[in-house]
Amino acid sequence: MLATHSFIKVAAVTDHDSVRGCRATVELASAYPDILVIPGFEISTEQGDVVVLGTYELPPKPWTPEVVTDFAKSVGGVSIAAHPFRTYGMGERARNFNVDAIEVLNGGSSQTANNEAKKLAKSLGLPGTAGSDAHQVSELFSVYNKVEASLEVDEILKAVKKGSVSAQLNRGSIHF
Repeated sequence: MLATHSFIKVAAVTDHDSVRGCRATVELASAYPDILVIPGFEISTEQGDVVVLGTYELPPKPWTPEVVTDFAKSVGGVSIAAHPFRTYGMGERARNFNVDAIEVLNGGSSQTANNEAKKLAKSLGLPGTAGSDAHQVSELFSVYNKVEASLEVDEILKAVKKGSVSAQLNRGSIHF
């Protein structure tokens, strides 16, 4: 099933340690030329989860934050410290890794955890992103990113890296 919404034009599907869901979503979305799907994944490391956007390729093992962030840079992707102040998040350890952004608004995190992530991003001078952390259709679009870029994957990734992104909370309900 592919869900669409009037103001959401781009989606990133980031399954844990896999690109299978992303590939399937890209295939589904091909029937809708006004929907762009950014390939990516969320890698589980012992130090915390890292989202990578911009590739269908998984990084080489062992999956450490250094390996994952270096890989993201080598393929022109974006690395994001996912839900840093929640379970499986890096927390303050994110300071030790060369991520491109910090997830400051996570649909599955508490407001306190999201506020801590915002402080971390600000202290590091990194862009803050949003991630719904959706595991069901009803959880989609609880948060989203407003990106100042054309509807091309490379342009969106560049905009995120340079900070032309703002994490947004969806205050209204979204119906499909």
